[in-house]
Amino acid sequence: MFEEKLKGRTIALIGGAGFIGHNLALALKRHGAIPHVIDGLQVNNLGAFTNSGEDPNKSLYVNFIFERMRLMREAGIPLHVLDARDYHALSRCLGEINADCIVQLAAIAHANRSNKDPYSTFDHSFRTLENALDVARDRNVHFVYFSSSMVYGNFEGEAAVEERHCEPMGIYGALKYGGEKLVIAHNQVFETPYTIVRPSALYGERCVSRRVGQAFIENALRGMRLTVNGDGNDALDFTYIDDLVQGVLRSIALPEARNQTFNLTYGSARTLNQMIDLMKQAFPDIEVVHNPRDGLMPERGTLSVDKARRLIGYEPQYPLEKGFPRYIAWYKQMAAEHPDYFG
Repeated sequence: MFEEKLKGRTIALIGGAGFIGHNLALALKRHGAIPHVIDGLQVNNLGAFTNSGEDPNKSLYVNFIFERMRLMREAGIPLHVLDARDYHALSRCLGEINADCIVQLAAIAHANRSNKDPYSTFDHSFRTLENALDVARDRNVHFVYFSSSMVYGNFEGEAAVEERHCEPMGIYGALKYGGEKLVIAHNQVFETPYTIVRPSALYGERCVSRRVGQAFIENALRGMRLTVNGDGNDALDFTYIDDLVQGVLRSIALPEARNQTFNLTYGSARTLNQMIDLMKQAFPDIEVVHNPRDGLMPERGTLSVDKARRLIGYEPQYPLEKGFPRYIAWYKQMAAEHPDYFG
């Protein structure tokens, strides 16, 4: 069992207090690993919402973030609050942790925000990556880099496989692809072992990025209309957080993942209209309106997970029809317990 290979391993998660990171940290801890979370709590975290103006989701998202902190604290997971852009502070912290694997999650994790603020995107995505890679080089640890399905650009034909040519669109996809090249270059020059992970259309509990499914649910709970960019036929490989975490655990644990790039998605795209059908089952009276499609968003679809299935035994368990109703139910319970968040 791959879980046995995680026991006693020390894993540093840079940007680990975020949506993916805290779920991954909790799973690592459950399997006997020793995760350490490094995070400045500024990007898409406490700092982003406590300093914001009239964001209607501020109280709700701060509550989600406090819940992440509580779960990690109760699990005994150390949180090192520092800015990963500070090379000396990061180097000192990673030296004290002495991890055998570094997972690089720090980034501006939203394509639209990246296009609107390229400087901050570079600063928090590329600069933190180079700092982390430099420390990994000195320590010869396994480096896991979180990329994105956005590196592919427009999907064409069959499911996207890892070896296909990438033509990213916009700031976010370009920086993610540049990050992949930088990780591979460090392997070529310094022999730093790596694994590159490409997720897609993530959703799940305690996310604060307001991705499309999250926006749909929050609007429905507030009695608002659902807004769709385009005709609703755009298809995304929606991936529940537990499936992604399973794939990353296997990538950390198994030597077959070294120096490989993996799509870690559900492996079957669903249209926005199919997601809306699931919404209507839970909220029969919702109204849907359509806006023009965002021209900087590539036309996406299914990502093949055959390589991850073959090399590391990855088996996603949550099609949209199973994972999304679970997410809706969690939100409905939250709304029942905290109706003031949805007023």
